[in-house]
Amino acid sequence: MRYADAPEQQAWRQEVRRFVRRHVTPALRAELRAHGNEGEGPLARAFHRQIFDKGWWGIAWPMEFGGLGKSAVAQYIFVEEMEAAGAPAMRLSITSVAPTIRRVGTEAQKERWLRPILHGEIDFAIGYSEPDAGTDLAALKTRAVLDGDEWVVNGQKIWTSGAHRADWAILVARSDPQAPKHKGITFFFLDMRSPGIEVRRIKQISGGSNFSEVYFTDLRIPDAQRLGRAGDGWGVAITTLMNERVASGDIRGPDFEELFSLARTLELEDGPAIRNAAVRERLADFYVRTQGVRWSRFRTMTALSRGETPGPENSIGKLVNAAKAQDIAAFAMDLLDMGGMVSDPELAPMRAAFQDALLYTPGGRIAAGTDEILKNIIAERVLGLPADIRVDKDLPFSELPTGKR
Repeated sequence: MRYADAPEQQAWRQEVRRFVRRHVTPALRAELRAHGNEGEGPLARAFHRQIFDKGWWGIAWPMEFGGLGKSAVAQYIFVEEMEAAGAPAMRLSITSVAPTIRRVGTEAQKERWLRPILHGEIDFAIGYSEPDAGTDLAALKTRAVLDGDEWVVNGQKIWTSGAHRADWAILVARSDPQAPKHKGITFFFLDMRSPGIEVRRIKQISGGSNFSEVYFTDLRIPDAQRLGRAGDGWGVAITTLMNERVASGDIRGPDFEELFSLARTLELEDGPAIRNAAVRERLADFYVRTQGVRWSRFRTMTALSRGETPGPENSIGKLVNAAKAQDIAAFAMDLLDMGGMVSDPELAPMRAAFQDALLYTPGGRIAAGTDEILKNIIAERVLGLPADIRVDKDLPFSELPTGKR
Protein backbone atom coordinates (compact mmCIF):
# COMPACT_ATOMS: atom_id res chain seq x y z
CA MET A 1 0.00 0.00 0.00
CA ARG A 2 1.31 3.46 -0.91
CA TYR A 3 -0.17 6.73 0.19
CA ALA A 4 0.75 10.25 -0.92
CA ASP A 5 -1.02 13.59 -0.82
CA ALA A 6 -2.37 14.91 -4.09
CA PRO A 7 -0.63 18.14 -5.22
CA GLU A 8 -3.35 20.40 -3.79
CA GLN A 9 -3.34 18.42 -0.54
CA GLN A 10 0.45 18.71 -0.30
CA ALA A 11 0.23 22.49 -0.78
CA TRP A 12 -2.43 22.71 1.94
CA ARG A 13 -0.35 20.54 4.29
CA GLN A 14 2.65 22.80 3.83
CA GLU A 15 0.56 25.91 4.54
CA VAL A 16 -0.78 24.44 7.78
CA ARG A 17 2.64 23.08 8.77
CA ARG A 18 4.31 26.46 8.35
CA PHE A 19 1.64 28.14 10.45
CA VAL A 20 1.61 25.71 13.37
CA ARG A 21 5.38 25.37 13.53
CA ARG A 22 5.72 29.15 13.61
CA HIS A 23 3.13 29.62 16.35
CA VAL A 24 3.64 26.53 18.52
CA THR A 25 6.59 28.05 20.35
CA PRO A 26 8.69 26.62 23.22
CA ALA A 27 6.85 29.04 25.52
CA LEU A 28 3.49 27.65 24.40
CA ARG A 29 4.68 24.07 24.92
CA ALA A 30 5.87 24.94 28.41
CA GLU A 31 2.48 26.47 29.19
CA LEU A 32 0.70 23.35 27.94
CA ARG A 33 2.80 21.19 30.27
CA ALA A 34 1.88 23.47 33.17
CA HIS A 35 -1.83 23.94 32.42
CA GLY A 36 -2.77 20.86 30.42
CA ASN A 37 -3.14 20.41 26.69
CA GLU A 38 -6.75 21.63 26.73
CA GLY A 39 -5.44 25.16 26.24
CA GLU A 40 -6.38 27.02 29.42
CA GLY A 41 -3.30 29.27 29.53
CA PRO A 42 -3.11 32.71 27.87
CA LEU A 43 -0.75 31.62 25.08
CA ALA A 44 -2.97 28.65 24.18
CA ARG A 45 -6.06 30.86 24.17
CA ALA A 46 -4.27 33.29 21.85
CA PHE A 47 -3.31 30.39 19.57
CA HIS A 48 -6.89 29.15 19.50
CA ARG A 49 -8.08 32.67 18.67
CA GLN A 50 -5.81 32.76 15.63
CA ILE A 51 -7.26 29.48 14.42
CA PHE A 52 -10.79 30.78 14.97
CA ASP A 53 -9.98 33.98 13.06
CA LYS A 54 -8.59 32.00 10.11
CA GLY A 55 -11.71 29.82 10.03
CA TRP A 56 -9.61 26.69 10.30
CA TRP A 57 -11.76 25.01 12.93
CA GLY A 58 -14.43 24.73 10.21
CA ILE A 59 -12.31 23.73 7.23
CA ALA A 60 -14.79 21.11 6.03
CA TRP A 61 -17.90 22.85 7.34
CA PRO A 62 -20.48 24.10 4.82
CA MET A 63 -20.07 27.78 3.94
CA GLU A 64 -23.66 28.44 5.04
CA PHE A 65 -22.49 27.91 8.63
CA GLY A 66 -19.32 29.95 8.25
CA GLY A 67 -17.03 27.12 7.20
CA LEU A 68 -14.50 27.06 4.37
CA GLY A 69 -16.28 24.34 2.42
CA LYS A 70 -13.11 22.30 1.85
CA SER A 71 -12.95 18.51 1.77
CA ALA A 72 -12.95 16.25 4.80
CA VAL A 73 -9.41 15.21 3.81
CA ALA A 74 -8.29 18.85 4.14
CA GLN A 75 -9.73 18.91 7.67
CA TYR A 76 -7.94 15.65 8.47
CA ILE A 77 -4.61 17.03 7.22
CA PHE A 78 -5.07 20.05 9.48
CA VAL A 79 -5.66 17.81 12.50
CA GLU A 80 -2.58 15.70 11.66
CA GLU A 81 -0.32 18.74 11.46
CA MET A 82 -1.72 20.18 14.68
CA GLU A 83 -1.00 16.93 16.49
CA ALA A 84 2.48 16.57 14.99
CA ALA A 85 3.42 20.08 16.16
CA GLY A 86 2.11 19.51 19.68
CA ALA A 87 -0.46 22.30 19.31
CA PRO A 88 -3.18 22.82 21.94
CA ALA A 89 -5.92 20.22 21.60
CA MET A 90 -9.06 21.08 19.66
CA ARG A 91 -11.98 21.97 21.90
CA LEU A 92 -14.74 19.41 22.40
CA SER A 93 -17.16 21.99 21.01
CA ILE A 94 -15.47 21.58 17.63
CA THR A 95 -14.61 17.88 17.64
CA SER A 96 -17.70 16.39 19.26
CA VAL A 97 -20.58 18.81 19.80
CA ALA A 98 -20.72 20.64 16.47
CA PRO A 99 -20.67 17.46 14.29
CA THR A 100 -23.54 16.06 16.35
CA ILE A 101 -25.59 19.23 15.88
CA ARG A 102 -24.89 19.18 12.15
CA ARG A 103 -26.11 15.58 11.90
CA VAL A 104 -29.02 15.49 14.34
CA GLY A 105 -30.07 19.08 15.05
CA THR A 106 -33.00 20.96 13.61
CA GLU A 107 -32.37 23.83 11.20
CA ALA A 108 -33.10 26.28 14.00
CA GLN A 109 -30.57 24.55 16.29
CA LYS A 110 -27.93 24.57 13.56
CA GLU A 111 -28.50 28.27 13.00
CA ARG A 112 -28.41 28.94 16.74
CA TRP A 113 -25.23 27.03 17.62
CA LEU A 114 -22.88 26.32 14.73
CA ARG A 115 -21.58 29.79 13.89
CA PRO A 116 -20.95 30.75 17.55
CA ILE A 117 -19.06 27.46 18.07
CA LEU A 118 -17.03 27.92 14.91
CA HIS A 119 -16.00 31.46 15.86
CA GLY A 120 -15.14 30.57 19.46
CA GLU A 121 -17.94 32.65 20.94
CA ILE A 122 -19.23 29.80 23.13
CA ASP A 123 -17.61 26.71 24.59
CA PHE A 124 -19.31 23.41 25.46
CA ALA A 125 -18.66 20.70 28.03
CA ILE A 126 -19.99 17.14 27.72
CA GLY A 127 -22.10 15.76 30.58
CA TYR A 128 -21.90 11.99 30.08
CA SER A 129 -20.04 9.96 32.73
CA GLU A 130 -21.44 9.40 36.21
CA PRO A 131 -19.97 7.72 39.31
CA ASP A 132 -21.89 4.52 38.47
CA ALA A 133 -22.03 4.98 34.69
CA GLY A 134 -18.68 5.57 33.09
CA THR A 135 -17.72 2.52 31.06
CA ASP A 136 -21.38 1.51 30.92
CA LEU A 137 -22.81 4.90 30.00
CA ALA A 138 -26.31 3.48 29.49
CA ALA A 139 -26.46 2.82 33.25
CA LEU A 140 -26.72 6.57 33.89
CA LYS A 141 -29.10 7.62 36.69
CA THR A 142 -29.41 11.39 36.26
CA ARG A 143 -33.16 11.92 35.91
CA ALA A 144 -35.08 14.28 33.66
CA VAL A 145 -38.82 14.65 34.34
CA LEU A 146 -41.03 16.63 31.97
CA ASP A 147 -42.99 19.42 33.68
CA GLY A 148 -45.02 21.35 31.14
CA ASP A 149 -42.60 22.69 28.55
CA GLU A 150 -39.56 22.21 30.81
CA TRP A 151 -37.54 19.26 32.08
CA VAL A 152 -36.54 19.05 35.75
CA VAL A 153 -33.12 17.42 36.12
CA ASN A 154 -31.53 15.91 39.25
CA GLY A 155 -28.31 13.94 39.42
CA GLN A 156 -24.54 14.06 39.08
CA LYS A 157 -21.91 13.92 36.33
CA ILE A 158 -18.19 13.36 36.77
CA TRP A 159 -15.00 13.74 34.71
CA THR A 160 -16.69 16.56 32.83
CA SER A 161 -13.93 18.20 30.78
CA GLY A 162 -13.87 21.99 30.90
CA ALA A 163 -17.06 22.31 32.93
CA HIS A 164 -15.53 25.12 35.02
CA ARG A 165 -15.07 27.33 31.94
CA ALA A 166 -17.90 26.17 29.66
CA ASP A 167 -20.77 28.44 28.67
CA TRP A 168 -22.99 25.48 27.72
CA ALA A 169 -22.96 21.71 27.98
CA ILE A 170 -24.62 18.76 26.35
CA LEU A 171 -26.30 16.42 28.80
CA VAL A 172 -27.75 12.92 28.63
CA ALA A 173 -30.34 12.03 31.28
CA ARG A 174 -32.82 9.24 31.92
CA SER A 175 -36.32 10.38 31.04
CA ASP A 176 -38.15 7.02 31.16
CA PRO A 177 -36.96 4.53 33.81
CA GLN A 178 -39.56 2.00 32.62
CA ALA A 179 -37.77 1.61 29.26
CA PRO A 180 -34.70 -0.63 28.76
CA LYS A 181 -31.49 1.09 29.76
CA HIS A 182 -30.38 1.97 26.20
CA LYS A 183 -33.76 3.57 25.63
CA GLY A 184 -35.61 6.12 27.69
CA ILE A 185 -32.59 8.48 27.56
CA THR A 186 -32.92 12.08 26.35
CA PHE A 187 -30.24 14.48 25.10
CA PHE A 188 -30.21 18.19 26.05
CA PHE A 189 -28.38 21.49 25.64
CA LEU A 190 -27.66 23.01 29.03
CA ASP A 191 -26.85 26.62 29.93
CA MET A 192 -24.11 26.27 32.57
CA ARG A 193 -25.25 29.53 34.20
CA SER A 194 -28.65 28.06 35.03
CA PRO A 195 -29.78 27.88 38.69
CA GLY A 196 -29.35 24.43 40.22
CA ILE A 197 -25.83 23.69 38.90
CA GLU A 198 -22.77 23.19 41.13
CA VAL A 199 -19.32 22.59 39.59
CA ARG A 200 -16.46 21.12 41.66
CA ARG A 201 -13.06 20.84 40.00
CA ILE A 202 -11.07 17.60 40.40
CA LYS A 203 -7.34 17.80 41.14
CA GLN A 204 -5.41 15.15 39.20
CA ILE A 205 -2.13 13.44 40.06
CA SER A 206 -0.49 15.20 37.08
CA GLY A 207 -1.29 18.57 38.67
CA GLY A 208 -3.96 19.40 36.11
CA SER A 209 -7.53 20.28 37.01
CA ASN A 210 -9.47 20.33 33.77
CA PHE A 211 -12.09 17.79 34.93
CA SER A 212 -15.00 18.52 37.25
CA GLU A 213 -17.87 16.96 39.12
CA VAL A 214 -21.18 18.61 38.23
CA TYR A 215 -24.27 18.39 40.45
CA PHE A 216 -27.84 19.15 39.30
CA THR A 217 -30.53 20.02 41.81
CA ASP A 218 -34.00 20.75 40.40
CA LEU A 219 -32.38 22.17 37.28
CA ARG A 220 -34.96 23.29 34.73
CA ILE A 221 -34.20 22.93 31.00
CA PRO A 222 -36.65 24.18 28.33
CA ASP A 223 -37.89 21.44 26.00
CA ALA A 224 -36.65 23.59 23.10
CA GLN A 225 -33.12 22.70 24.27
CA ARG A 226 -33.67 19.00 23.57
CA LEU A 227 -31.62 17.47 20.72
CA GLY A 228 -33.44 14.65 18.99
CA ARG A 229 -36.65 13.03 20.18
CA ALA A 230 -37.38 12.32 23.83
CA GLY A 231 -36.20 8.81 24.66
CA ASP A 232 -33.85 8.60 21.64
CA GLY A 233 -30.85 10.20 23.32
CA TRP A 234 -28.69 7.08 23.18
CA GLY A 235 -28.35 7.31 19.40
CA VAL A 236 -27.43 11.00 19.66
CA ALA A 237 -24.87 10.23 22.37
CA ILE A 238 -23.25 7.53 20.22
CA THR A 239 -22.90 10.05 17.38
CA THR A 240 -20.99 12.35 19.74
CA LEU A 241 -18.79 9.50 21.01
CA MET A 242 -17.86 8.40 17.47
CA ASN A 243 -16.72 11.93 16.68
CA GLU A 244 -14.80 12.11 19.97
CA ARG A 245 -12.96 8.86 19.21
CA VAL A 246 -11.89 10.16 15.80
CA ALA A 247 -10.42 13.20 17.57
CA SER A 248 -8.87 11.21 20.44
CA GLY A 249 -7.21 8.56 18.26
CA ASP A 250 -3.87 10.36 18.45
CA ILE A 251 -2.83 10.69 22.09
CA ARG A 252 -0.78 13.83 22.79
CA GLY A 253 2.64 13.46 24.36
CA PRO A 254 6.06 11.97 23.62
CA ASP A 255 5.86 9.32 20.89
CA PHE A 256 8.28 7.04 19.05
CA GLU A 257 10.41 9.87 17.64
CA GLU A 258 11.01 11.36 21.10
CA LEU A 259 11.85 7.95 22.56
CA PHE A 260 14.21 7.20 19.67
CA SER A 261 15.94 10.54 20.24
CA LEU A 262 16.31 9.75 23.95
CA ALA A 263 17.85 6.35 23.15
CA ARG A 264 20.37 7.98 20.81
CA THR A 265 21.62 10.42 23.45
CA LEU A 266 21.36 8.37 26.66
CA GLU A 267 24.35 6.44 28.01
CA LEU A 268 23.74 3.14 29.82
CA GLU A 269 26.30 1.15 31.81
CA ASP A 270 27.26 -0.85 28.70
CA GLY A 271 27.29 2.11 26.30
CA PRO A 272 24.76 4.14 24.27
CA ALA A 273 21.19 2.96 24.79
CA ILE A 274 20.60 2.81 21.02
CA ARG A 275 23.19 0.01 20.74
CA ASN A 276 21.61 -2.15 23.44
CA ALA A 277 19.81 -5.13 21.89
CA ALA A 278 16.92 -5.08 24.38
CA VAL A 279 16.39 -1.36 23.81
CA ARG A 280 16.44 -1.82 20.04
CA GLU A 281 13.85 -4.60 20.34
CA ARG A 282 11.49 -2.32 22.27
CA LEU A 283 12.06 0.54 19.83
CA ALA A 284 11.17 -1.78 16.96
CA ASP A 285 7.95 -2.76 18.72
CA PHE A 286 6.94 0.87 19.25
CA TYR A 287 7.80 1.70 15.62
CA VAL A 288 5.61 -1.13 14.31
CA ARG A 289 2.68 0.01 16.45
CA THR A 290 3.16 3.61 15.33
CA GLN A 291 3.21 2.65 11.66
CA GLY A 292 0.20 0.38 12.05
CA VAL A 293 -1.89 3.24 13.38
CA ARG A 294 -0.50 5.55 10.69
CA TRP A 295 -1.62 3.27 7.89
CA SER A 296 -5.00 2.73 9.55
CA ARG A 297 -5.47 6.49 9.53
CA PHE A 298 -4.68 6.54 5.82
CA ARG A 299 -7.64 4.19 5.37
CA THR A 300 -9.76 6.76 7.17
CA MET A 301 -8.48 9.48 4.84
CA THR A 302 -9.32 7.28 1.84
CA ALA A 303 -12.87 6.84 3.13
CA LEU A 304 -13.22 10.59 3.64
CA SER A 305 -11.93 11.31 0.12
CA ARG A 306 -14.69 9.04 -1.23
CA GLY A 307 -17.34 10.90 0.73
CA GLU A 308 -17.79 8.01 3.18
CA THR A 309 -18.21 8.43 6.94
CA PRO A 310 -15.61 6.53 9.02
CA GLY A 311 -17.26 4.32 11.59
CA PRO A 312 -16.27 2.13 14.54
CA GLU A 313 -12.88 1.30 13.03
CA ASN A 314 -11.66 4.59 14.49
CA SER A 315 -11.63 2.82 17.84
CA ILE A 316 -8.48 0.99 16.69
CA GLY A 317 -6.31 4.12 16.79
CA LYS A 318 -7.53 5.11 20.24
CA LEU A 319 -7.01 1.59 21.63
CA VAL A 320 -3.46 1.21 20.29
CA ASN A 321 -2.22 4.76 20.86
CA ALA A 322 -3.46 5.11 24.44
CA ALA A 323 -1.66 1.96 25.58
CA LYS A 324 1.42 2.82 23.52
CA ALA A 325 1.69 6.30 25.06
CA GLN A 326 1.68 4.80 28.56
CA ASP A 327 4.20 2.11 27.58
CA ILE A 328 6.56 4.66 26.00
CA ALA A 329 6.48 6.84 29.11
CA ALA A 330 7.16 3.85 31.39
CA PHE A 331 9.99 2.54 29.19
CA ALA A 332 11.63 5.97 29.01
CA MET A 333 11.55 6.20 32.79
CA ASP A 334 13.21 2.77 33.01
CA LEU A 335 15.95 3.97 30.67
CA LEU A 336 16.49 7.11 32.77
CA ASP A 337 16.87 4.94 35.89
CA MET A 338 17.23 7.16 38.98
CA GLY A 339 17.30 10.20 36.71
CA GLY A 340 13.63 9.57 36.07
CA MET A 341 12.91 11.07 39.48
CA VAL A 342 14.03 14.48 38.21
CA SER A 343 10.91 16.29 37.03
CA ASP A 344 12.39 19.78 36.66
CA PRO A 345 12.05 20.62 32.93
CA GLU A 346 15.26 22.63 33.12
CA LEU A 347 17.22 19.54 34.18
CA ALA A 348 15.43 16.47 32.83
CA PRO A 349 15.86 15.19 29.23
CA MET A 350 13.15 16.32 26.79
CA ARG A 351 12.14 18.93 29.40
CA ALA A 352 10.60 16.18 31.59
CA ALA A 353 8.10 15.21 28.89
CA PHE A 354 8.33 11.52 29.85
CA GLN A 355 7.90 12.26 33.57
CA ASP A 356 4.77 14.27 32.81
CA ALA A 357 3.45 11.58 30.45
CA LEU A 358 3.85 8.87 33.09
CA LEU A 359 1.25 10.70 35.18
CA TYR A 360 -1.34 11.64 32.57
CA THR A 361 -1.21 8.80 30.01
CA PRO A 362 -3.13 6.27 32.16
CA GLY A 363 -6.15 8.55 31.86
CA GLY A 364 -5.99 8.22 28.09
CA ARG A 365 -6.97 4.57 28.43
CA ILE A 366 -10.20 5.58 30.15
CA ALA A 367 -11.28 8.82 28.46
CA ALA A 368 -13.48 8.44 25.34
CA GLY A 369 -13.89 4.71 26.04
CA THR A 370 -11.88 2.23 28.09
CA ASP A 371 -9.67 -0.41 26.47
CA GLU A 372 -12.27 -3.07 27.26
CA ILE A 373 -15.14 -1.14 25.65
CA LEU A 374 -13.07 -0.40 22.54
CA LYS A 375 -12.10 -4.06 22.19
CA ASN A 376 -15.77 -5.02 22.30
CA ILE A 377 -16.61 -2.42 19.65
CA ILE A 378 -13.81 -3.63 17.37
CA ALA A 379 -14.75 -7.27 17.88
CA GLU A 380 -18.47 -6.83 17.28
CA ARG A 381 -18.75 -3.91 14.88
CA VAL A 382 -15.51 -4.15 12.89
CA LEU A 383 -14.66 -7.87 12.89
CA GLY A 384 -18.28 -9.06 13.04
CA LEU A 385 -17.76 -11.43 15.96
CA PRO A 386 -20.74 -12.53 18.08
CA ALA A 387 -21.91 -9.92 20.56
CA ASP A 388 -21.75 -10.46 24.30
CA ILE A 389 -24.88 -12.00 25.81
CA ARG A 390 -26.96 -9.30 27.50
CA VAL A 391 -29.57 -10.67 29.86
CA ASP A 392 -30.71 -7.13 30.68
CA LYS A 393 -31.37 -6.11 27.08
CA ASP A 394 -35.17 -5.91 27.26
CA LEU A 395 -35.68 -5.33 30.99
CA PRO A 396 -36.94 -1.94 32.22
CA PHE A 397 -34.12 0.11 33.72
CA SER A 398 -36.05 0.41 36.98
CA GLU A 399 -35.90 -3.38 37.42
CA LEU A 400 -32.11 -3.58 37.10
CA PRO A 401 -30.00 -3.60 40.29
CA THR A 402 -28.26 -0.42 39.13
CA GLY A 403 -31.56 1.24 38.27
CA LYS A 404 -33.17 0.85 41.70
CA ARG A 405 -33.06 3.70 44.18
